[in-house]
Amino acid sequence: MIYFTKMQGLGNDFIVIDNIEGNVSLSTEEICQLSDRRFGIGFDQLLIVESAITKGVDFRYVIFNADGSEVSQCGNGARCFALYLQKKELTNKNTITVETNSGNLVLTINQDKSVRVEMGEPSFIPSEIPFITQSQAFEYSLESQKMGVLSIRNPHAVIILKNIEGEDIEAIATKLQNSDYFPESVNVGFMQILARNEINLRVIERGVGETLACGSGACAAVVHGIQLGLLEEKVKVHLKGGDAFVEYNGDTVYLSGPGEFVYEGAVNLRSGAS
Repeated sequence: MIYFTKMQGLGNDFIVIDNIEGNVSLSTEEICQLSDRRFGIGFDQLLIVESAITKGVDFRYVIFNADGSEVSQCGNGARCFALYLQKKELTNKNTITVETNSGNLVLTINQDKSVRVEMGEPSFIPSEIPFITQSQAFEYSLESQKMGVLSIRNPHAVIILKNIEGEDIEAIATKLQNSDYFPESVNVGFMQILARNEINLRVIERGVGETLACGSGACAAVVHGIQLGLLEEKVKVHLKGGDAFVEYNGDTVYLSGPGEFVYEGAVNLRSGAS
């Protein structure tokens, strides 16, 4: 039996598994089975708690998409991850450092149980995203669309539209995700600027599809808007699942928002019973 906790951050949903003892090992097929919303539990990402490898770090934060692919970043998941660690009494700290495949994150649990995530520095270097292009720029023109391309420890393309409900965004995103421009695919965000400190955002995530919220996508959109001189340093991001807050001072990106516990359960992968 595998014991799990179902959580959500602004409608971006997860299951969290404690694997500090190293007893859980899931195949791609098993993750897909668990993520199926009709025949499994259903989730956007699987979050696994593991023992830290690096000295001075509290835990290792491991993330899998619904299609079984491992990824290095999930901002909404990081908030849920922090709250899980505290509720399960795995730590009594309010500021927790976790390691990922792409570096460390600092998670701060506030008194109101919202969580502020230090997401690190964005990267605009094409080879680090990765993104195939001849030269680096603030904005690119691909598939007849202007967009910003950057990494928030995972690849993002950000497209600004006047109305994010009036376009066939899934078709645009799928074309980019399957293109040769992005060797590891890409999360595609569609941003509507409401004011210099407020945006609407929809994100089509690689390996998942459109989610109700994407934390790293919110960060990428705000960073791109600031680069173009369209947004201020602190921005409220309206996502389908609720609101997140992003801060970027030209160096580090911070993401703040809630995380919620939904239920706990156990699943037997052999029988599919839960």
